[in-house]
Amino acid sequence: MLGWTIIPLGLYLLFFCWPILMGFNYSLTDWNGLAQTYKYVGFKNFIELFTNKRLLNSLFFTGKYTIALVVIVMLLSMTLTLMLTYMVSNRLKTVFRSVIFFPAVLSLVTIGLTFNQIMYRVLPMVGQALNIGFLSQNLLGDPKTAMWGVIMVNVWQGTATPFVILLAGIQNVPNDLYEAAGIDGANAWVKFKNITIPFMLPTINVAFVMVLKSGLTIFDFIKSMTDGGPMRSTESAGVLIYQLAFSDSKAGLASAYAVLLLIIIAVISAINQKISSKVEVGQL
Repeated sequence: MLGWTIIPLGLYLLFFCWPILMGFNYSLTDWNGLAQTYKYVGFKNFIELFTNKRLLNSLFFTGKYTIALVVIVMLLSMTLTLMLTYMVSNRLKTVFRSVIFFPAVLSLVTIGLTFNQIMYRVLPMVGQALNIGFLSQNLLGDPKTAMWGVIMVNVWQGTATPFVILLAGIQNVPNDLYEAAGIDGANAWVKFKNITIPFMLPTINVAFVMVLKSGLTIFDFIKSMTDGGPMRSTESAGVLIYQLAFSDSKAGLASAYAVLLLIIIAVISAINQKISSKVEVGQL
């Protein structure tokens, strides 16, 4: 019995904890990613994160992108969950779930490259034919619209998993509470606010953290669709970390940036968990 516990624990320490410790170690050095020797520079890399304009711009973009992604995906996932639960007939629920979940099984790079061509060749023609101004040009070619072009694709692919999680959560809400609330005269909004949301908080938290992590570490879509352009307007933290480590030979600075992202995700997740843990069923 003890052996079966040690094996997964050992794998967790080897493939999760050890890389984090090594990343933090490299973040304190001037390692270029190839040399076998390096010098410790203390927190110099972390200081540069908050003084380098390019790094600050990428961090600002990543934060803006993440907020937009979290809001849109969570609202859309909840809307689809409610629609499937209360508005779709039992015969069509399987089809509905399959259609929504289908994008989740596709390669992110494949999706990015495909939509890159769609936005370059197809959407401008549709926009010109329908006389829609913002669609008449490539969304990814304009610094003002490039982020939203990437978000459109990310939402299409990234809604599937939160939707499945929320769907599992809403199925655990006791129907007896809805019936009791209906007898007391509660309308649909009161039931949703005081029954559905409190019982779904654990699954909402899981979905929230997943989408948050997806936004803060966004790489595949941006790399395959814009590569950080135009004019570095979509250069996310993940793309810049890649550039620093493999193109600029600044693996130490890239590690520091990765550690900063890890801290941000951990802090936001902890705050979210602390707030939600104080909310008990019936107190919303």
